[in-house]
Amino acid sequence: MPGTDPGEAAAVVFGELPDFPHLPELPGRGVGADMLGRTAAVLVDLPIEVVPSGYRVTARPGHEHRRAVDLLRWDLDALQEAREKAGAAPSVFKIQLAGPWTLGAGVELARGHRVLTDRGALRDFAASLLDGLSGHVAEVQSRTGAPVVVQFDEPSLPAVLAGDLATPSGYGTVSAVPEPEARELLATVIDGARRITAQPVIVHCCAAKPPLTLLRKAGADGLAFDLAALDGASAAFLDEIGEVWDGGATLFLGAVPSIEPAARPSLQEIAAPAFRLADRLGFNRRILAERAVPTPACGLAGATPEWMRRALALARDLGKAFVEPPEAW
Repeated sequence: MPGTDPGEAAAVVFGELPDFPHLPELPGRGVGADMLGRTAAVLVDLPIEVVPSGYRVTARPGHEHRRAVDLLRWDLDALQEAREKAGAAPSVFKIQLAGPWTLGAGVELARGHRVLTDRGALRDFAASLLDGLSGHVAEVQSRTGAPVVVQFDEPSLPAVLAGDLATPSGYGTVSAVPEPEARELLATVIDGARRITAQPVIVHCCAAKPPLTLLRKAGADGLAFDLAALDGASAAFLDEIGEVWDGGATLFLGAVPSIEPAARPSLQEIAAPAFRLADRLGFNRRILAERAVPTPACGLAGATPEWMRRALALARDLGKAFVEPPEAW
């Protein structure tokens, strides 16, 4: 979300999304507030520091690591205060963290190589992530009074699978990770999160062609991707969507633009791609009410505060339209 005020962000979330609120991320605050910094704050016994190329593992917690931990604590304090002011009693609450492959791609080892190039280190990071998640979930539950759903963000996963990540020198790329190996690590983390929360687990990938089948086989209950990925989509990718949807997955459809368009779209215009998807795949449109959740496309950090509120309201209204679509649609 845009801005730097966690109290304001939390108030907006409870105001616009009372049925499915989440813990906001405010990357505009800088180091430690972005996706990787937020996740690093949760890790156990793996402190990070900031170097010119990004985040790197360090021997002991320093200023940057303490800042990430403090930002998360302030966010949780603001969340609790906003919930109490709103008198909210959500039936479920969502948190989001970087998934193991995006974490391993975005954090460096001491010698400068990405964590994912060292499979032992990568397993240690996955274990640390689950250890930290257990305590984080307990803390969020105590402050919200609600069961917690975990979302793992994996924007780097397609690049990991394709071998498109640069080496430290910039002259080469990291070797592609085979799909079975990627799936195995994801399955470990997803299963671990499900044991911690006793709730479904969502995996979000905003890349152009998210590996939905791999994510589903790894155990993800919810698959989050942007509907813009359907622009020019191949028949094979559409078949993949149909198979995972037919197999019981819930789709979190990034339908609402993350940046305000030049001409403000109507709810029907925003809804159209989701309804076309169901029609094109041969599903009854009731599947949108039963196993689809409309969301903004990717993140809203680059939006204006006004559009951010409008986007969340549109996502909420689109969810109602999935349940009771106007006859004219």
